Amino acid sequence: QVHLAESGGGSVQAGGSLRLSCTATGGIFSTFLMGWFRQAPGKEREFVGVISWNGGSTRYADSMKGRFTISRDDDAKTAYLQMNNLQPEDTASYYCAAGSGSWARPSYDYWGQGTQVTVSS
Repeated sequence: QVHLAESGGGSVQAGGSLRLSCTATGGIFSTFLMGWFRQAPGKEREFVGVISWNGGSTRYADSMKGRFTISRDDDAKTAYLQMNNLQPEDTASYYCAAGSGSWARPSYDYWGQGTQVTVSS
């Protein structure tokens, strides 16, 4: 069983930055794709981005490109989401997920509990 725990959320002003971490216990971390999602109140869950098994490839939602960066440290069993130039519309709960299957359409098998990010104008 894989357990994921996010950390690093908080409150920032518009234009600020945060780095979220997602640390895994159990399983073989290096065999998972690591995805990030977010969900704002009253809205559906939204894909943020994903990083490949070896960290060599990343893919982002269009609205996050150029502002968000995903990385991973397999020795630390941790994935990161660096968020820059945050805007109020980025306010949401952010979740990490461990995935398997194809790079194009992974299946996310394990999810964290989420961490709240609040951006004020």
